[in-house]
Amino acid sequence: MVSGEVDVALPAGADADHEDRQIALWALYELHYGGFEDVDDDLEWHPTLLTLRHQLEGVFLAELRERYVAPESTEPFAEQLFAYIAGIDGPSLARFVQRNATRDQALDVLRARSVYQLKEADPTTWAIPRISGAAKVALVELQYDEYGAGVPDKQHSHLFAQGLAACRLDPAYGAYVDDVPVEVLELNNGLSFLGLHRRWRGAAMGFLAAFEATSSLPARQMAQGLRRLGLAEEMAYYYDEHIEADAVHEQLAVRQICAPVVAEHPELVDDVFFGAFTCVDLENRLAQALLDGWAA
Repeated sequence: MVSGEVDVALPAGADADHEDRQIALWALYELHYGGFEDVDDDLEWHPTLLTLRHQLEGVFLAELRERYVAPESTEPFAEQLFAYIAGIDGPSLARFVQRNATRDQALDVLRARSVYQLKEADPTTWAIPRISGAAKVALVELQYDEYGAGVPDKQHSHLFAQGLAACRLDPAYGAYVDDVPVEVLELNNGLSFLGLHRRWRGAAMGFLAAFEATSSLPARQMAQGLRRLGLAEEMAYYYDEHIEADAVHEQLAVRQICAPVVAEHPELVDDVFFGAFTCVDLENRLAQALLDGWAA
């Protein structure tokens, strides 16, 4: 598709099956990232595609909201958010890689992770102009670390690409999008949806808080598992970088980003918890899908 002409059957957007909706939504969101070589850049803001995206997002949001379980209490805020995140149970891919995964299964995890990790932090960056004051400053500080603290070769997305190449996997962005379970796209779409909508800025920050609060120990487990299997040291190093960094980032995300956001906008408290739940829920769904696939 090289022209600006679009022919879309809009009602099919909401009526399509779950996998087709997630594929379509992922493709529409990608127009806001790097785009596609054979797609006209002007289509990023084409009204027909935006209408279709809106329909797909409505169905997706309804699914996410239906699964959400609100906390019994939100005060004191930071302590309740940490406890809420810790209380959401689910399978652990990192622990499986650490102890039980075969080499091929670990490579499956890396392929699945590549769909997000090769654009790591980008969806959250959209939230920077949508928050203010101390929260904005703290978010910029966190994102600065994600983008390599001023050193291009230290960008987390670059480190992941190096790790993939060292494992003899394809480091090209989107290389495995056709090979991963739909739950990978669902997780990526959740991030993009929250990042692109100012209305959901609180949920985007809650998602970030849960992501950081559940990353440090899994990073250690992933590094140990990759070394157990004799996979490339460059890939293990990527996870090494997250062990200490994410332990710091979880405090930053909860206490210096989310807390000031809800102090300024108390109406966003439930959104923050919704975003945190959505992060862990989507991660759990992806982990279960991979584990079920290997067991089949």
